[in-house]
Amino acid sequence: MSRRDALLALLVALLWGFNFVVIEWGMDGIPPLLFLALRFVVVVVPAVLLVPRPDLPWTAVARVGVLMSLGQFGFLYASMHAGMPPGLAALVLQAQVLLTIVIAAGVLGERPSARQGVGVLVGSLGLAVVAVGRDVTTPLPALLLCLAGALSWAAGNVAARAAGAAGGLSLTVWSALVVPVPALGLSLLLDGPSAVGAGLAAIGVPALLSTLYTAVLASLVGYGIFTGLLGRYPAGKVVPWILLVPPVAMTSAWLLRGDRPALLEVAGGLVLLAGAAVALLPERRGRGVPVAVTATVGEGTAPVPQPSGASAPCRPDSV
Repeated sequence: MSRRDALLALLVALLWGFNFVVIEWGMDGIPPLLFLALRFVVVVVPAVLLVPRPDLPWTAVARVGVLMSLGQFGFLYASMHAGMPPGLAALVLQAQVLLTIVIAAGVLGERPSARQGVGVLVGSLGLAVVAVGRDVTTPLPALLLCLAGALSWAAGNVAARAAGAAGGLSLTVWSALVVPVPALGLSLLLDGPSAVGAGLAAIGVPALLSTLYTAVLASLVGYGIFTGLLGRYPAGKVVPWILLVPPVAMTSAWLLRGDRPALLEVAGGLVLLAGAAVALLPERRGRGVPVAVTATVGEGTAPVPQPSGASAPCRPDSV
């Protein structure tokens, strides 16, 4: 990878890591699902005008959108609203790498490789350490909501793979169409019309800047750079950079918000990332293991090594 492209990969990791602090900053006083709806309106409108519709049934596109976008980010925003620190949220979301492998094995019959099995076990141990050793200021419901976001994300990865999409950009953009209206409806149902009205009235400069950052910089710019890198280099040279997202998120939360993670949270997080890294490492083709299939990490794409016997890879992505 050239120095220029390495700097671009680092820029993406920085954009996506800082994104978690920006979300929390802008959501103050606004119901989380309402804030989510605002973000995806800004993402979808310009993107749909520029990206052709995927050659897939609408039911498949909607299924991916409900799981990968509405479910993932809905649970994430609700988790952070419930007290999940931004840095820890970025870290727990990486459980989706492990969950994707497990769900693909059960739903698609894709047998994990030995390396993937080790990665799942190591990552699960790290997640358990995070759960047990979390700071007393991190509510258990917030942690569970974040884990539900990772689970929904993983299910969306498998749904995208099952749909057989030839590429990720069009599927990602068009599947996001299902987010704004259901998110607003759920906010009206769960928070109530008065809370939604108060949230709309509370939209100010922080919320607008946060929405622009998450929609334009984190989603459109970050995603565009990352997919461009994936088009020029093997996934194994690009994706490891994205493992920098949780450390960036935790460092920015510490410097800007004073969040100091508990020692066991850090230790468990390192184990979780180690498990994800092991699971993401591509196997050598000469050993009979097919090329990696991609799954989303943070705000973009990362490869989940394709298990033995799986079909041709696709690229489900997240904005």
